[in-house]
Amino acid sequence: MDHRYALRKRSKTALQNAADNSKYVELVRSGEDYFLRLEKLIDKAEKEIHLQTYIFENDETGNRIASCLKKAAQRKVKVYVLLDAYGSAALPNSFAQDLVQHGILLRFFSPLFSLNNFYIGRRMHHKIAVADEKMALIGGINIADKYHGTQDEEPWLDYAVQLNCPAAKNLQILCSDYFFKKGSSKKIPPVLHSAGSALVGILQNDWLQQKTEVCDAYTNAFIHAEKEIVIVGSYFLPGNRLAKAFKKACKRGIRTTVILAGISDVPLVRRATEHLYSSFLDGHMRIFEWNKSVVHGKAAVVDNKWSTIGSFNLNSLSCYGSIEMNVEVHSGEFAENLRADFEMVISQCSEITKGSLRQRAGLFNKLGNWISYQMVRTTMLLLTFLPHLRFLKNYRL
Repeated sequence: MDHRYALRKRSKTALQNAADNSKYVELVRSGEDYFLRLEKLIDKAEKEIHLQTYIFENDETGNRIASCLKKAAQRKVKVYVLLDAYGSAALPNSFAQDLVQHGILLRFFSPLFSLNNFYIGRRMHHKIAVADEKMALIGGINIADKYHGTQDEEPWLDYAVQLNCPAAKNLQILCSDYFFKKGSSKKIPPVLHSAGSALVGILQNDWLQQKTEVCDAYTNAFIHAEKEIVIVGSYFLPGNRLAKAFKKACKRGIRTTVILAGISDVPLVRRATEHLYSSFLDGHMRIFEWNKSVVHGKAAVVDNKWSTIGSFNLNSLSCYGSIEMNVEVHSGEFAENLRADFEMVISQCSEITKGSLRQRAGLFNKLGNWISYQMVRTTMLLLTFLPHLRFLKNYRL
């Protein structure tokens, strides 16, 4: 009787912890749910909103969110919008001017060219919204119809986290620093904030400013994994550091699963990733391809304890070129929730095995994948080499 009572008590406590955590840290998928939450965040704001995104498109979804932002500005809420000049290059001037005329403070992160620098390898890749230092959405979801989906088309597969905890204040401070160009080159360790029984940290990656928190967190998680690594990866081409950590984990017998793009908005990168499939399979990695829409997610779970979601792709461009931001969550409940979502995705994927790979791997396909791999790696090298040159210029003695 006492044993059964203790089990019931522990189960009740676990359910309470899970419910408690969900108040502070919530998993969000791309689609209508994400944009409803974004609208609610904007509509509830009383003082200040920061929206930072790589892509903001002039489509139904973009206009829907723009309308909410304009209404917030009319309520005398300070609205700050930071867009990447390359990612949002297609946004009409009239659209941007309309936002400004409605009182929104709008800035584009670095033009492609300036007098002294070539910027194409260094992009502002954030996907963040935060209001009143209380509520935030952070992940990999841009503002465009393709992330919302339609009746006939699935939204691009992507994730975000809604934060209703002190981490939102930290995130708003960081967004303000980026908007007002107050970024510091000092490397300050990320802080873990309490969120119910979970711990939440905001991770930055900006190699030029000596911030490699996301890359460090992934590497450490792989190195210290005890049982399992599961990743949703778009544009998946790990550089030397992450690849070594991956391989060591596989050699130690860690179950490693990757969910990759069967359909991609950048086919060259997808083929470059396919070139690595044989080596992945030789390392006993399980590969699943999602073919219902484009894979754009950047998320991982390790040992059902540690999770991360954000803008950071597992490739050299995110490690050394772009400005990225992720959230890390230390919580068994959140990890299990994300892991369950991954399982649902996997159930709708095609598994790549050595047999299925042989069926598709004709001579011309292999050659095309190899050429794609060489082209993509060379392009990433060039794009990340340019920020390295700027680093040397700024910091050489």
